[in-house]
Amino acid sequence: MGALNKETSEAGQAGARSIGESYEGVVLTRDWRDRAEGVELVFWIASDAGPLRIVLTNQRPVCFVERSAVLGDALRDHAPLARRPLALSTMAGRAVDALYFLRQSDLRAAREQLRTRGVALYESDVKPTDRFLMERFATSSIAVSGRAVHRDGYRELHNPIVRRTQHRPALRAMAIDIETSRSGQRLYSIAGATQDAERVFVIGPPECASGSDLCACADERTLLSAFLAWVREIDPDLLLGWNVVNFDLRLIQSAAARLGVPFALGRGGELARLLPARVPGQRHAARVPGRVVLDGIDTLRAAFWSFASLSLDAVARELLGRGKLLEGSPDKPATIERLFEQDKPALARYNLEDCRLVLDIFAEARLIDFAMRRSELTGLALDRHGGSVAAFDNLYLPRLHRRGHVAPDVGERHSDIASPGGYVMDSQPGLYENVIVLDFKSLYPSIVRTFRVDPLGLATPGEHPVAGFLGARFSRGCAILPELISELWGQREQARERGDRAMVQAIKIIMNSFYGVLGSSGCRFHDARLANSITRRGHEIITRSRRRLERDGYRVIYGDTDSIFVLLGPGPTEEEARVCGQRLAAMLNRWWQAVVRDEHDLESFLEVCFETHFARFLMPTVRGAEKGSKKRYAGLVTSAGGGSEVVFKGLESVRTDWTPLARTFQRGLYRRVFLDQPYEEFLRDTVRRLEAGELDAQLVYRKRLRRPLDQYCRQTPPHVQAARKQARTGGWIRYVITRAGPEPEDAIGHALDYDHYREKQLKPVADAILQFLGTSFERVTGAQLAIF
Repeated sequence: MGALNKETSEAGQAGARSIGESYEGVVLTRDWRDRAEGVELVFWIASDAGPLRIVLTNQRPVCFVERSAVLGDALRDHAPLARRPLALSTMAGRAVDALYFLRQSDLRAAREQLRTRGVALYESDVKPTDRFLMERFATSSIAVSGRAVHRDGYRELHNPIVRRTQHRPALRAMAIDIETSRSGQRLYSIAGATQDAERVFVIGPPECASGSDLCACADERTLLSAFLAWVREIDPDLLLGWNVVNFDLRLIQSAAARLGVPFALGRGGELARLLPARVPGQRHAARVPGRVVLDGIDTLRAAFWSFASLSLDAVARELLGRGKLLEGSPDKPATIERLFEQDKPALARYNLEDCRLVLDIFAEARLIDFAMRRSELTGLALDRHGGSVAAFDNLYLPRLHRRGHVAPDVGERHSDIASPGGYVMDSQPGLYENVIVLDFKSLYPSIVRTFRVDPLGLATPGEHPVAGFLGARFSRGCAILPELISELWGQREQARERGDRAMVQAIKIIMNSFYGVLGSSGCRFHDARLANSITRRGHEIITRSRRRLERDGYRVIYGDTDSIFVLLGPGPTEEEARVCGQRLAAMLNRWWQAVVRDEHDLESFLEVCFETHFARFLMPTVRGAEKGSKKRYAGLVTSAGGGSEVVFKGLESVRTDWTPLARTFQRGLYRRVFLDQPYEEFLRDTVRRLEAGELDAQLVYRKRLRRPLDQYCRQTPPHVQAARKQARTGGWIRYVITRAGPEPEDAIGHALDYDHYREKQLKPVADAILQFLGTSFERVTGAQLAIF
């Protein structure tokens, strides 16, 4: 590995032997480009001393080839600069040489030429910037030492010495938002807000400006130029927004191109650009040199926040207790048009409040902290929300190299064997008292740690290997992934002790992603034996745990991936149920330690925890059948303050494709049943209010169009019918069911079909629980199915 380190880590830094200034900071953006003399890497860094632009020249792209491979004249047009033997081998044990190229384009062309001749390259698909950082075990933070040149607003260092660090500077964030004409073809205003500066740029005469935060601009060109100049003045590290890339930045870029204004949103006056989505329907990607663009919707999803609606107004009201200023307007585009023509200060207030909401949501949900911690762990760019495979590479490849091996390119391995998902036990439907849930803490990561599941360990099993599934055998000592998870596990416990929730969440997500990565054909280590040795072991653990509990006389009514639901039945108090749950968890932990030791001669890292006590619990049947459902249940839990709360999983009250009527009705009915309160009058009153029109506001369905309308041919779902009546082409469709069928919420032309809502929204929800009480919705309400 020494030769590889010398070539890749020190090349291009010879001019930095005289150490000048030293800085530490976090990587904001990274880029590379081919130059005549080699590859140039550019990193923008946020540091306590201000922004830094790091330029590394004359970098040599590198990949690997088996030493036995004969290249001959295959690379006549794109020959490597050098081929050098290394003390490295493939995971199959075959020695490799390093191929060094002048430019990245030469490496890519060589790969294609060699593929046609059946010669495989290794790690030829690793980006130069990723290679540079990962070989230094650097993720998001680096330290640089060298001679700095002061530019306009930043320092620039050429070929400094670079090393890893753990410094976390404070990042300056600006939320941006635009308002446009109904067609989106004309910008009306652009707002920006930081924690200590706010400004709205609006097209209008000078007299419309009221206060220092409103800037009147004569036309769109002036508007754009003034906004871009203000961004350069404030100089934020982060640009935040809501659908900010696909909407705000896309329309700003379009306007800039139309008006001939350079889209110089980057630091140092560099141009920003939006990259089109690789797959139709996905979001664009923003490349803004020196600044990171974080979209609120994408970042919430990445952090596993869940909301019924991810609209800015809905999320703000749930998290902050306030929402958008114009929400509820029957025709918001028309209102914005009117404000632009008649009340520009009011338009500016609306525009600016959206920025404030975004800032406050990011602060309340600690989304910037989450993005930074995730980047620290994975080496992914701050704005990259997917990329689990790339994160795995960043963590695994440098460790693999230190063990003396190189990895194949992505796609070189193929497997037609699928991996089963998490084990879901057949449920026993019913309405129960006192159900406790035992949960295996981070089951899949703990399986990897315990049973030594690892790509390198699979390739080099050695003597006395650990048996996996599909014939897999894993090395007891030569394993990387178990040690990596052990490191992350320790970091998570430390983060939990110091109250760093963002780090705890980031570690949980990355650890749980490893199984999915190993099961993905997009992973360079993909092997069906790896993923199956995790999931099938999980199946075994849940089923054997169930049998162990049943041996002691307990009844297990359900199991789901990493949880077991144990019925205690009538009698225990809240405290007695909790004590029983903790005792059973401790028993299973001792038992599994003995099983793993006796059957595998390994230490068990499996950890069972008592998770929840449901005082009342409903496991429904599959609708229209007697079979128990899966991943759908409800239960009554006691809150920390001594009150009670009904928890729903997979049922109508937590599903956005059901109406607010069904969700509200379910919460009200189930709570009454769980608390042994009268419910019959509640049912009858709900039906009466429905048919009297008192609940009309709760009858709106909401569903997204997933593809263009003309692609719905064989079937025409209700939301598509409503969209066609409204001439909508995309987005969320809000509609109701009338006696003439589905109609858009804002264009209802017929009477509402109350029979539909009674039979399709209230009845299924009610009968799911009433069947276990020996009654039904029809019996209580007197409702009868209409014959005609």
